[in-house]
Amino acid sequence: MRQAIPAIMLAALAFAPASGLRGQSAEADVLKTVRQLFDGMRKGDSSMVRAAFHADAALFTTMVRDGKTVVRKDSVEGFVKAVGTPHNDVWDERIWNEKVFIDGPLASLWLDYAFFLGPKFSHCGVDAFTLAKMPDGWKIITLADTRRQEPCKQGP
Repeated sequence: MRQAIPAIMLAALAFAPASGLRGQSAEADVLKTVRQLFDGMRKGDSSMVRAAFHADAALFTTMVRDGKTVVRKDSVEGFVKAVGTPHNDVWDERIWNEKVFIDGPLASLWLDYAFFLGPKFSHCGVDAFTLAKMPDGWKIITLADTRRQEPCKQGP
């Protein structure tokens, strides 16, 4: 026998703020896209990685070399090719401390990461994603990261 939902609960759901239940779902969808990228990296699956990006996406890396800030722009296609090229070690980007912000069709995600080649720690930093809500889901339109080898946390 099905139980009826009390009217007070229906009213509460009907008047829930947009940042409430629906916002949590949108945040989960944004995180799902980014996790797809990292799962694809671990699997060496270039199709899975490519599907996380918008066709016009751009990648940027920011680091300090010899005391100066260096910004490098990379192509998504080059990154996808590198992921899909067989390599001996699993590319494992471990993420935590995710912060998602959404305004309509635009989302921003900031998170900490540590990158491992197989079991060996390589580098750490912050990933800053911008995503757009497309008819087929959230797609990464920019990914900018920092890279350093210290000071680094290697996980949450």
